[in-house]
Order: sequence, then C-alpha cells, then structure tokens
Amino acid sequence: MKPAGAIIFATFVAASPATAQTRSWRQTQADDYTRYELQDPATQSFRIFYYVTATTPGAEYYFNSIRRGAEERVHGVYDPVTGGKLEWEIVDGRAARALGMSNADTADRYIKVRLPRPVPEHGEGRVVIDKTYRDPASVMVRDGRLVFSRSLGIKRNSVVLPAGYELVEVNYPSQVTQEPDGRIKVSYLNPGPAAVPYLVTAKPGRLTAPGPRQEAGAVPTTTQTVPAAARVNFQFTERAFQDREIVYFLEPPETHAFRLYHDYTESRPGTDRYLNVVRGGSRVSNPSARNLDAGVPLKVETLRGQEIAQRGIDIGGAPTPESEVVVVWFDPVKPGHSIRLRIEETYTDPNRYLLAGDELVWDRAFGRPRNAVVLPAGWYLTTSAIPAVVSETDDGRIRLDFTNDRPDEIAVFLKAMRRSGS
Repeated sequence: MKPAGAIIFATFVAASPATAQTRSWRQTQADDYTRYELQDPATQSFRIFYYVTATTPGAEYYFNSIRRGAEERVHGVYDPVTGGKLEWEIVDGRAARALGMSNADTADRYIKVRLPRPVPEHGEGRVVIDKTYRDPASVMVRDGRLVFSRSLGIKRNSVVLPAGYELVEVNYPSQVTQEPDGRIKVSYLNPGPAAVPYLVTAKPGRLTAPGPRQEAGAVPTTTQTVPAAARVNFQFTERAFQDREIVYFLEPPETHAFRLYHDYTESRPGTDRYLNVVRGGSRVSNPSARNLDAGVPLKVETLRGQEIAQRGIDIGGAPTPESEVVVVWFDPVKPGHSIRLRIEETYTDPNRYLLAGDELVWDRAFGRPRNAVVLPAGWYLTTSAIPAVVSETDDGRIRLDFTNDRPDEIAVFLKAMRRSGS
C-alpha cells in the first residue's frame, strides 16, 4: 500500500440502500489508528491508512464517516486477517440508517464496508481503509512552510512528512522516527477524552538518506576510542501503532490475585504460538485464549520447569524449576495474514499486590502502551503515582487507564481503601 504518484479525486453518487437488515444496531468500534501521509503541498492533500475494529456483535457492515468539507478518493479497503480486498461504496446517512445503523448521522456520508464475516459474538471485525483526502482546511502552505492543522479525535495517530521535508514544529508530545525511505514521521497517543488540535509544521530541507540499519545486538561503529554511554544503536518501534492492550481486574487484596485479559495481533509468517512467560514471584491459573477474528477458543497449555525445554519452547534462556510459561496454540500465520488474540489468566503475586494494614497496595510495572486496572468491588482510590484517567464501571468499580507513550515501562503504584460498610 504505497502512495500513488498522481492524485485523482472522484465524486461518488450515494448508493441506493440495499435490503434493510431486520434489526436496528448501534455501531461500536475500538483500536482506531490513523496514519496520515502528507502529499505534495500543492495538492493540499494527505493519504490516510485507517485501521479500525468493528465490535458490534452480528454487524455485517462497517461505516466510516467522511469528514465534511473533504474531497475523498478511496483506494481500497482490506481485511487484515487475510490481506484480501473488501467490497465498499459511498452511501449517505439515510442509507446507513436503512441498513440498521441507528447512530448514523443523516447529514453525513460514509464509506460502507461489507465485512468479510459478521462480527462474532465473542470477537471483532478488523478493517483497513486506504483513502486520500484533499482538505485545504487541514493542509496549507504558510510563509513557505507546510502546515498540517487538524482536530484528531481518535487516540492513536501518526503524520508522515513528504519526502525532503524536515520537522520544525509539533505541538503535542510525539515520537519522532525516520521511515526506511527517509521521510520523517511523528506519532502520538492521546490519553484524554477530547480531540487533540494537532499541529505539525515542516519546511523543505536537504535530508540525508538513512544508511543501512544495523542488526539488533550488533556493536555500533563510533569515532570514539572509549565505548560511548549513549545508546548508539537503540532501536524502538512506533508506540502509537502498537496494538497490545491489557486490563487487570483486582480481586480482594487478601488473595493477592487478579484476573486479566490482554489483546495482541500476530502477523509474523509461520508463527503458531504465543508465549506468556510468567514473571518471577507470580503464579498463573485458569488461562484461556480466543481468536477474536473468528470468536473461537484456542488451545492453551501451562508449562513449568524442565517441561518447557522438553517441549522445545524458547523462553529466552534456560528454564529453572520456578519457570512458568503459558502457551497459546493456533494455526501458523500465512504470509500477508494476521490473527488477533485475546488471552485471559488469573495471577497471584503476593510481592506486588497485597494488603498493608487497611490499605490495598498495587506496585507493578507496565510495558504495554495501553493498560487499565479495575479496583475490587467496595474499594475507593486514594493514590496513583502515575497519571491515569479515572472512571467508574457499570457495576460501580473504579477503573484507571494508563497510557504509556514511552518505549519503556512505567512503574504503576496504587493505593486504595475499603468503603465504609463494604
């Protein structure tokens, strides 16, 4: 999916609605990520790769709203599970309503995508939409500089500058990386509930093409005779694009136990397993896993000690008698395909989750970009060392959401007290 050389815009006539579905449904979605590739400034346009997950059980369609004032060209819609193309057409809000989408805005236009399979009851439907917008309100040239100014409502975004442009301004804390072809990319995770008025400014420069990337672990070459303390060969991935997420549901602290689920996408050809190496000091029980794309359970095993080596499982080192790993098995991933997994487990960790006097104490490092902790029923929050978005669940429990936009861990420290009478 590389940008086209020339950009041609087409006007689509709203299609007539197909046979209406027999039920009304409200479209829900998750895991949105948008990659904006800025085109030649003279075109005032950008190419969008939009990754989204449909989550309404039974939905046969996904509707992507077209921002008002933009001229669109849709290059294609794809199924990340197989890499295959999906059927799409432009419809108005009335057609979306006629197909059952109760929350469609009749004043809007939509890209209607026919999902490759109805969203399973215990699963999801992933989609990638490739389109180009011409939008003079968002892309302009001021004093010889390219300006991208746009209100971005989803939580994960990246903006790629045109070839030959260097970054001079970005108004929201962002990662900056260089693409293999030399283009500069900024990306960010939005931890809050409101849209971000994202501003990126660039200017033409004389950029040096990146050299060959060194293999991980290779000793970098420097001009110094004494080894540098700087991480000369430090490699990291774009944090916003990572789609790993985890939610912890704390049991009463006297038990030292918490139930969790974590979601993960595997796309490496030939991979047929997911390994969850249990941290030292923790114990795992009741593991289960599901293929979210199909909504079906997967085979799960818990291996300990020398059994790990006997089964040929590589955990990055020689297993000890205390080593423990949960193995999720699935069919080998085909080239160009992917699988979305959900793993559920119960952990017991008396070193990191405990009752100290009358206080609940949780002290655990998080390495994923998106993490959440739900307190036990009947407890209220008193302390969170790492900033979090706090909310109340439908059953009255307190939930904390942590967004980690760094390429390392955050040491989450929480304290809570039991409500009077609980």
